[in-house]
Amino acid sequence: MNADLKPTDTDGLGSTAERKARLCSAPLPGPHNALWYFPQLAGGYPRIIRNAALIQLARYTPIIPLKNAIYRLLGVKVAPHASVGLMVMFDIFFPEDITLGENCVIGYNTTILCHEVTRREWKRGPVVIGPDVTIGANCTILPGVVIGAGATVSAMSLVNRDVPPGAFVGGVPIRRLDR
Repeated sequence: MNADLKPTDTDGLGSTAERKARLCSAPLPGPHNALWYFPQLAGGYPRIIRNAALIQLARYTPIIPLKNAIYRLLGVKVAPHASVGLMVMFDIFFPEDITLGENCVIGYNTTILCHEVTRREWKRGPVVIGPDVTIGANCTILPGVVIGAGATVSAMSLVNRDVPPGAFVGGVPIRRLDR
């Protein structure tokens, strides 16, 4: 793999522009950084507190059917045999934007985000993890990402763009490892 290769369509992965096109922007209601307005943008404190409590419960639950039931209660689209490892952190504001395919495995301590917050903007986008996907431990998946069927993401990777079906990717940010 050429270390000088820029993240574009030429490396066989989706471009960051494809991911960003799936993101919806919310205008800020005031002059402060976007995180100050999360209650208005994410449905209010009661909803966020509920989501945070249930996600923390699921993070520590080793019983996969119970964990999946908690995620479904939060609105996550979870296939019957998806497996989420211990300490995985789902987006507390928009867990309903996460889809987990059949027989996917999400490794220990991975973070799946469906929102981005910067000084001046707030963006939201779905995360779709296809069937038979394996995601290693300690990965971060950004909003708007689609990981295709049968793909593998190595441990400690930053998934900042789409992963095609069957690809093996890894790194910060991801690059193809199966060439």
